[in-house]
Amino acid sequence: MQKCECYIHSLHKDGEDHLGEATIIRRLGDNDYLAEYRGVRCHAIFNPFVGRYFVDDVYGVIPKSQEFER
Repeated sequence: MQKCECYIHSLHKDGEDHLGEATIIRRLGDNDYLAEYRGVRCHAIFNPFVGRYFVDDVYGVIPKSQEFER
């Protein structure tokens, strides 16, 4: 697990910065990560061109019923 500054989908507004601190919990697959932002677990991807994770807390939310731990 690592906390880092990420691009957060829900913070994106026209012309505004949408960086926030999220926790990357683990890798789920090819460029698919489990992240947590403000208590919401969701999917994230890593963009190597900008060196940051993109956390999708809008469309990539993982419902509690589908959460699993390895």
